[in-house]
Amino acid sequence: MQQLLVYSDSLSWGIVPNTRKRLPFVERWPGVMEDQLIRAGRSVRVVEDCLNGRRTVWEDPFKPGRSGLSGLQQRIEVSSPLGLVILMLGTNDFQSMHDFNAWHSAQGTATLVRAIRSAPIEPGMPTPQVLIVAPPPVRTPKGSIAPKFAGAAVKGKDLAAELEKVALELGCTFFDAGTVVTTSAVDGVHLDAEQHLVLARALAQQVARLLDKMVDSAR
Repeated sequence: MQQLLVYSDSLSWGIVPNTRKRLPFVERWPGVMEDQLIRAGRSVRVVEDCLNGRRTVWEDPFKPGRSGLSGLQQRIEVSSPLGLVILMLGTNDFQSMHDFNAWHSAQGTATLVRAIRSAPIEPGMPTPQVLIVAPPPVRTPKGSIAPKFAGAAVKGKDLAAELEKVALELGCTFFDAGTVVTTSAVDGVHLDAEQHLVLARALAQQVARLLDKMVDSAR
């Protein structure tokens, strides 16, 4: 069995736009992706570590513990052996209390990749492959989160391009979620239930190809 870790934020946690409710595992994209892979005959287990408000490497000044770097290496240890880590972060780097651009956020993801690769896992356990997923761009924020994400669309508009550069530099696989899904019209930031399904199907195909490569390289 291959264990896959999804390390992300509220877009993957499955928050229902403009509410504090959560989609069930079978409806949010990590769960749907797991189901798709199992139905295709693959022995996988998806481990979710998705925290609302998580940044790449920065803290939230109002809600501690939101830096993705904090405790990441221990999370790799906890879930090992891991075949793959899927990173989908960046949206919260552009909240209104921060003055970061897409380049800054992509460098944050690069820092996370390096932390994953240097995690003190047990001898003989594999260093996991990393799939960097660019989140879909923020649209005009609406509802209760509008003040929090004011200006995010402008600050993060080049994130996919910057993340693709980082993936190339670090030898990671890259996928742009914005090519298959859009953020919700309800709040402009999160994913509607239908978008979770679409993203899950696309990522299942991407992950299946990665798993095949891992098997081939191990022979």
